[in-house]
Formats: sequence, C-alpha cells, structure tokens
Amino acid sequence: MGLVTPGLGLIFWMTIAFLVVWIGLGKFAWPSILETIKEREESIKNALASADDARAEMAKLQSENEAILKQAREERDTILKEGKEMKEKMIADAKGLAQAEADKIVASARENIQTEKLAAMAEIKNHVATLSVDIAEKILKNELGDAAKQKQLVDSLLADIKLN
Repeated sequence: MGLVTPGLGLIFWMTIAFLVVWIGLGKFAWPSILETIKEREESIKNALASADDARAEMAKLQSENEAILKQAREERDTILKEGKEMKEKMIADAKGLAQAEADKIVASARENIQTEKLAAMAEIKNHVATLSVDIAEKILKNELGDAAKQKQLVDSLLADIKLN
C-alpha cells in the first residue's frame, strides 16, 4: 500500500506547487483570460446586434422591394390595359372607316349600275325605234307600191278615225 498512499512531504510540496501555479495563474493568466473572454463576449454581443440590425434592414429592404414590385405590377397592368383599350379603339375605328368606305363604294357602284342601266335602256329604245322605223318603211314600200293600194289605205285610215 505504500505505493498508492502518498507521503506527507509529497503532499506538502504538491500543495505548495499547486498554490504557486494557482496564484501565478490568478495574478497573470486569469486577468488576460477574463479580459479575452469579456472581449469575446462583447464581440459576440456586437455581432448579434449587427445581425439583428442587418435582419431588420433586410426586412425593411424586402418590404420596400415588395412595394416597388407591387407598384411595377400595377403600372404594367395599367399600361397593358391602356394598350388593349387603344388596340380595341383602333380596330373599331378601322372597322368603322372600312364600313363607311365599303358603303360608299357600294352606293357608287349602285349609282353607276343605275346610270348604265338607264343608258342601256335608252340605247335599246333608240335601236328598237330605228328598227321599227326601218321595218315599217320596208313594209310600207312593199304594201304601198302602187297607187290603188295607197288610196285604199288612206280611205281605211280615215274611216277608222271617224269611227273613234
């Protein structure tokens, strides 16, 4: 058991060595260690505060970005709506102009057709009248070639006139 049980001198010197190390550490090492720990604690606290500030700034920027995006979407929708309305108005105007032009062309064509029809009818009447006169002339020449036939025609025409 002598090996496991330390001697009284060993315990004394170990205690003195321990106290010297403890006092040396307390006087020289602990203040710098505590200072370093305090500085580290302050830097961590500052870093957390900075992180909180950055997080708040990010939230603010994100809300500003969302507001800007919302405004941009509204402007885009307004521009698209105006463009659509303008397109529909232009189409309606073009249809109106095309319809008016078509109506004008149809009216002009009808007028031209009526004019051409009247001219053709007048030409046909003139042609029929000329043909009738030519035919009547040829018939009268054949029928009234001698004087007796002419006198008989005149007498019958006079008789018809007196009767009416």
